[in-house]
Amino acid sequence: MSALRRKFGDDYQVVTTFSSGSGFTQPPKKKRQRFVDKNGRCNVQHGNLSGETSRYLSDLFTTLVDLKWRWNLFIFILTYTVAWLFMASMWWLIAYIRGDLNKAHDEKYTPCVANVYNFPSAFLFFIETEATIGYGYRYITDKCPEGIILFLLQSILGSIVDAFLIGCMFIKMSQPKKRAETLMFSEHAVISMRDGKLTLMFRVGNLRNSHMVSAQIRCKLLKSRQTPEGEFLPLDQLELDVGFSTGADQLFLVSPLTICHVIDSKSPFYDLSQRSMQTEQFEIVVILEGIVETTGE
Repeated sequence: MSALRRKFGDDYQVVTTFSSGSGFTQPPKKKRQRFVDKNGRCNVQHGNLSGETSRYLSDLFTTLVDLKWRWNLFIFILTYTVAWLFMASMWWLIAYIRGDLNKAHDEKYTPCVANVYNFPSAFLFFIETEATIGYGYRYITDKCPEGIILFLLQSILGSIVDAFLIGCMFIKMSQPKKRAETLMFSEHAVISMRDGKLTLMFRVGNLRNSHMVSAQIRCKLLKSRQTPEGEFLPLDQLELDVGFSTGADQLFLVSPLTICHVIDSKSPFYDLSQRSMQTEQFEIVVILEGIVETTGE
């Protein structure tokens, strides 16, 4: 009896699991581009969209979270560097306009910020204020209302920048994507008889001792088809029943489990023969959802 040996990678093939006299031989592997990679990344790219960039910028927080780590770190460092240099320039500009730089060593003169002689000292004052270090050597005097206003503005803007960037980094670090590295799927899927029924089967297991709470599994069949009206659907999605009616899709992953899809009259594979699977272009996407016990993600 024949069985489908489907590799969840860049290629797939059909093999015969039982010997027969039909003379059927294993076809060569066929390379093709996947719609969804094994790491969950979608390979479908959108095109001919007007205002795509503005749509991403309108949701800037999610856009930053979705960026790669190297771009996140670059934006993180660049934003703080530019903000620090800008605010330090504002303190230096106030001291320059008031003439504090020329009278910095005059003991009878009260400057806006004490002991600010040049741009480096203005930068150090800003860092001490922003980081609430407060060495006590540089401080604002009560003779500088513009400095007090700038100090309030600096506190507000600094809190907004900290909340935005640190929140972005925290959300990115706490994403449960790496948890999927310890969720193992079988290298191949097979079609064989189980309980007297032709069944598509694959296995899934959890390597960690921590449980996946409310784990649920779903399967999607992606393939092109043409409707009776002549409409071509390039990426039609069909649901594969893996036990929704019986509750078998609710998993308790304490040990590796075998996920089964019965090929009956309701199955999309019901009308496919062994040879037609060699030429049929389709992809099975397995979706495992659950809550990480240790983090609640």
